[in-house]
Amino acid sequence: MKRSCTRISVVDSHTGGEPTRVVIAGGPDLGKGTMAERVEKFRREHDHFRSAVVNEPRGSDAMVGALLCEPQDSSCAAGVIFFNNVGYLGMCGHGTIGLIVTLSHLGRISPGAHKIETPVGIVTAVLNENGSVTFENVPSYRKAKGVTVVVPNESQLIGDVAWGGNWFFLVQLKDQRLKLEDVESLTNFSWRIRQAVNAQGFPEVDHVELFGIPQGEANSRNFVLCPGKAYDRSPCGTGTSAKLACLAADNKLAEGEPWVQESIIGSQFTGTFRWIDRAKGVVSPTLTGTAFVNAEATLILTDHDPFRFGIG
Repeated sequence: MKRSCTRISVVDSHTGGEPTRVVIAGGPDLGKGTMAERVEKFRREHDHFRSAVVNEPRGSDAMVGALLCEPQDSSCAAGVIFFNNVGYLGMCGHGTIGLIVTLSHLGRISPGAHKIETPVGIVTAVLNENGSVTFENVPSYRKAKGVTVVVPNESQLIGDVAWGGNWFFLVQLKDQRLKLEDVESLTNFSWRIRQAVNAQGFPEVDHVELFGIPQGEANSRNFVLCPGKAYDRSPCGTGTSAKLACLAADNKLAEGEPWVQESIIGSQFTGTFRWIDRAKGVVSPTLTGTAFVNAEATLILTDHDPFRFGIG
């Protein structure tokens, strides 16, 4: 008996070790509304597609998907909706870098500045001549400083709640080195922090970012726990943006001064900021990183496969 199947064309890349899967064909028709309207339609009517693309057996917990869309704004090179193993992301820094490198790989853009339309606003990215990508993220700011959180079986922690395209709780760990071999314990620790933060008045926070002593030539090393309990292999673009907003608010980093953020695996982003509204603490972060295309593939969803829409 002939079986029917759906074919989805994707390009895979990694940014500082963190994977991005760009869907270039075979995605759902989300209409011509704003990206914010389209992500809601995606969530409401096509969530099975999200799961099929990034969850096992085709994907992994760490993978971020990027659905390439026709932009509503004609000045933009592309529209994009980012998603992961449990839901949708307003913005994704490493994913933006991966998207720009993918568009270059496909011959759709050349070195220079390009606008990308996301559900939380337009992001401007520059494909540099050396292949790296510099992008200006959405306006970022700190919502709450010095929030005390009581984590079960731990001492009190103090951190900041900040927006960098996603919501973060940022915690500076004193005199502590963040090591890759400690990922399991860091994941469990961060997960309990998130639960405590959510329960103590910040239900919007879905990322936790821990900071420690850098091991390379960087200002800081981080461990970022993403919403689906996977850790970010990259230094996290939205997380670094949230960090820049906090540094700016505390007058610990000058406008235009570079901040090198190192990930748990040692990859790096370089960030700077400019003030948008100093009185309100709103900054415009700019980040530079590098991505590498590592696969072109066709995903096949066969109608009689019980796990064609993913596990999870």
